[in-house]
Amino acid sequence: MHNFKYTLKTLFKSKILIFWTFLFPLVLGTFFHLAFSDIEENETYKTADIAIVNNQSYQENEVLKEAFNHLSEENDDKLFNIIYAKNEKEAAKLLENDEVIGYLYITEKINIIVKESGIYQTIFKFATDEIVSMTKVYEDIVNKKINDYLNNNIEFESLYQKIYEEVTRLRNDNQNFTNDISRSNLSYTMIEYYTLIAMTCLYGGIIGMSAINKVLPNMSCTGKRMAVAPEKKISLIFSSALASFIVELIGLSILFIYTTLVLHVDYGNNLPLIILLSLAGTFVGLSLGIFVASIIKTNENNKTGILIALTMLGCYLSGMMGITMKYVVDVNAPILAKINPAAIITDGFYALYYYDSLDRYFINLINLIIIALILLLISSISLRRQKYDNI
Repeated sequence: MHNFKYTLKTLFKSKILIFWTFLFPLVLGTFFHLAFSDIEENETYKTADIAIVNNQSYQENEVLKEAFNHLSEENDDKLFNIIYAKNEKEAAKLLENDEVIGYLYITEKINIIVKESGIYQTIFKFATDEIVSMTKVYEDIVNKKINDYLNNNIEFESLYQKIYEEVTRLRNDNQNFTNDISRSNLSYTMIEYYTLIAMTCLYGGIIGMSAINKVLPNMSCTGKRMAVAPEKKISLIFSSALASFIVELIGLSILFIYTTLVLHVDYGNNLPLIILLSLAGTFVGLSLGIFVASIIKTNENNKTGILIALTMLGCYLSGMMGITMKYVVDVNAPILAKINPAAIITDGFYALYYYDSLDRYFINLINLIIIALILLLISSISLRRQKYDNI
């Protein structure tokens, strides 16, 4: 208890630790808010203006007509504003004058004509391709059932019922496959705030490292006195680590309060799970600090620099300096995403925010605990083997 109390006092009096643990995350969070506050509002999807050449081929294609009528209905899911052109020349003029982003023209095949590439043009082509693809699937089903009817003398009423059931099943399967189970207020910039939390958790390792250095005989005069004191080293290390953990939690709590109440960041409704993941992240940060303090043989400033470098590298790979980096790492180097604590913490929040299933969340939570225990085990072995002939 004596060591625990004075470790707390020492940590709170360290200006460097207070800056990196308490102030730096708040400053960085404020910069995120200033940079991203308007970015999503400016990039919100607006209904695209398209043209359709209303020729005989289009009039005879009932599936496309019905589908585009549905996609242009006045509701929350409306994708397109449709302008019907008499011929291709009229549609091309609309495109040339930038009145539409592209037009649909049916001859022997279905043609999508655009002047430039972009998200709206991609959505237009994708929607058309999906309609054509599903139409082909339904046609294949009907043709197969008709062949069964001709080859096996199936009654027409029975054939009709079978086709109806098959098409209905396929439609339901397709709806379930594309069912949106994500949150209604998705925000891709949330990945930045997740990495900010991960960084704060891992920066807590600086506190843990500083506390452990005070116990090591080769790092401070206090450590020399503790080495010869009639007290078990494990109890001193545990009490120092516990004090560090509490200071880390205070810093993380301040960050949550600031980003939630001041910056109005929405972390979702699963507050207990958010807290649980944050605790696990803080535990990993503490373990990483103890690991660096016990394994690396150099002075405290160098250890701090190494720990900060490892933390920033992990945050960079998890998407802090560029949202797409998380995707690049997941695709090209998935093993890094599995062993990078910052990426695991970020992915845990990502899964909690975007998905209704908790499987991915708990996998990340377990991975964090395993990594922390491995770091502590290696640190424990290293500390037990340390002996000094003289200091």
